[in-house]
Amino acid sequence: MKKNNRYVIVFVTTPDLKTAEKLVGGALQSKLIACGNIISGIQSHYWWQGKIEKSKEALIIIKTANGKLNSLKKFIVENHPYDIPEFIATEITDGYEKYLEWISDSVNK
Repeated sequence: MKKNNRYVIVFVTTPDLKTAEKLVGGALQSKLIACGNIISGIQSHYWWQGKIEKSKEALIIIKTANGKLNSLKKFIVENHPYDIPEFIATEITDGYEKYLEWISDSVNK
């Protein structure tokens, strides 16, 4: 398989499952993503306002096309309850071509 940077995986944490489902549902309806996997019950440890915090969160793993990334970021930031939501994207450099085509078809129809 040739190197392919047309697709990205995005990681977004949310305070709870309900928020994660709302964000994934809205992004799907807007054709910004092909898929959002939600992992609930994670525990995050982080610095916030000068001290170490920990909280239960849900993690969304998103698959989308690189061309949708800026619109997706705007959607997440505008609809997320955190002051500074996590939005981290990384390129998919390889994958099953039919799956990658499905991502493209899902966000471009």
